[in-house]
Amino acid sequence: MSIYDKYEAVIGLEVHAQLATKSKAYSSDSTEFGVLPNTNVSVVSLGHPGTLPMTNKRVIEFAVRLGLACKCTIREVNEYARKNYFYADLPKGYQITQDKTPICTGGYITIKNGDGTEKNINITRIHMEEDAGKSIHDIDPFDTLIDLNRAGVPLLEIVSEPEIRSGDEAYQYLTEVRKLVRYLEICDGNMEEGSMRCDANISVRLKGAKTFGTRNEVKNMNSIRNVQRAIEYEVKRQIEAIENGEVITQDTRSFDAVAGTTFIMRSKELANDYRYFPEPDLQPVIVSQEYIEKVKSTLPPLPNDLFKKYVSLGLSTYDAGVLTDSKEIALFFEEIIAETKNTKSASNWLTVQVKSFLNDNALHISDFKIAPKRIAELVDFIDSGKVSHTIATQKIFPKMLEEPAKSAKEIAEENNWIQESDSGALTEFVKQAIAKYPEKVVEYKNGKASLLGLFMGEVMKLSKGKADPKIATELVKQELEK
Repeated sequence: MSIYDKYEAVIGLEVHAQLATKSKAYSSDSTEFGVLPNTNVSVVSLGHPGTLPMTNKRVIEFAVRLGLACKCTIREVNEYARKNYFYADLPKGYQITQDKTPICTGGYITIKNGDGTEKNINITRIHMEEDAGKSIHDIDPFDTLIDLNRAGVPLLEIVSEPEIRSGDEAYQYLTEVRKLVRYLEICDGNMEEGSMRCDANISVRLKGAKTFGTRNEVKNMNSIRNVQRAIEYEVKRQIEAIENGEVITQDTRSFDAVAGTTFIMRSKELANDYRYFPEPDLQPVIVSQEYIEKVKSTLPPLPNDLFKKYVSLGLSTYDAGVLTDSKEIALFFEEIIAETKNTKSASNWLTVQVKSFLNDNALHISDFKIAPKRIAELVDFIDSGKVSHTIATQKIFPKMLEEPAKSAKEIAEENNWIQESDSGALTEFVKQAIAKYPEKVVEYKNGKASLLGLFMGEVMKLSKGKADPKIATELVKQELEK
C-alpha cells in the first residue's frame, strides 16, 4: 500500500456566485460587465462619509430561489453584518455581509460519481454579501491599478460541509452548482470571467480518523478543472509533508495553473480577525412564508429533477446528462416530448442532428429556427413508416432548416419522398431485383443468407429509396423462398 492510500482528503468548498442583477447589492450603481474602469461607481460604492446603503430586493429573491432549489431552510429574520479588514479595492474598509444570520442553512447539492451512484454534499450556509473591486497588477510595472466597477456587486456565498473527498468530487459538485445557478438564471456561472469563484479548504487525515487535519485554503482558481487540479496537488503535498515529519500550518495559498502547484500567500486569518459586528445602516430583512411560496411558484424545472424524469422515461444516464447540461436544451426537449411519446428518438434527434447543426454553425439553441413541435412531428412521421430514417436525416431535415414553417409531412409530399408501402408496387421492384441476379438466387437458396442485402439494395435503387424497408424485406424473402 502506498503512503497516499493511508489518508483521505477532507474538502469543503466556498463558492461565490456573482448575481445577475442590474444594480449593485446596496446602491443603484450598474453591474454591467466590460465597461470602462471606474464608471459603474457613485458616492455609495466609493464609500464617501455620510452615505447610506439600501437593500436590493432582487438579491433577496435570488437567494431564496437558490435556497429552495437546494432544499435549504430559509431564515425569516435576516440581519446584515460588517466584515472588517483592509480592502485596497473596497473604499469604505469593510464588506457588508451576513455573519450569524445567513439567509439559507442546511440543504444539499447532489453529485453523480463516475460509477453512476449519487452523493449528497450538505450545505452549511448560503449568505448574501457584496463583492470587492479589482486590483490589477499586470498593466503598470510599478503600481497596482484599482477598478471599482465590481465593488458592491451582489454575491451569494455557498459554503459546503467538508464532505468532499477528492478532486473529482469537487469537479462534480462545482459542475452541479454552475448548472443550478444557470437554470435559476441568477448567475451566468462563468469562472473565467470571475462571475463564479471558488475557494477550497483542504486537509488530510488517516483513514478512519475522526478529527480533521489542519486545513489550507486555496484561492485564485479560474476554472472548474483548475479547482480539481489544485486539490489533487494540495492533497499530495500535505500527505508527503506529514510523512516527512513536517507540521501543516493553516495558510492561505494560491494556485499556479501553469506549474500545476500551490504556493503560500499568507497565514490564514481567523474569524475574529474580521471583527464582525451588526451593520447599523441596514434594517433586518423579513422573509415571510408567503414570500417564499411566491418565489417557489416561479422556479423552473431543476436539472436533477429533469435528469431523474428522463431516466424514468427509458433514456440512458448519459443521454439524460447531455440533455440536462443546458437549461435551454432541456426546455426545448420538454416541448418535443410534450408532442411525441417516442422519447428515445426525440433525444437522438436533439442530441445528434440538432446539436450537430448548432455546433457546425456556431449557433445557440435560441437561434434554431425549427420549432420543437416540428421535430416531434418528424419523429412521429418516421414512426408511421411514411419515410425512412435515412430520408428524414439526409433530405427532410435539411429542407426543414430552409423552410422551418413547413412540417415534415408537407416537405415529403412536395418532394415525392413518401415511402412506397403498397405491396403491389413493391412486388414488381422485388421481382426485377431478383431477376437481375439469377446465379445469386441459387447461392441464397444454398444457404448464403447474407445475399439478402444485395437484393434489398437493388429494390431500394429501383424504388429511388422510397421502398418501406420492413415490407420490402419480407417480400424479398417470400419471393426467394418460392
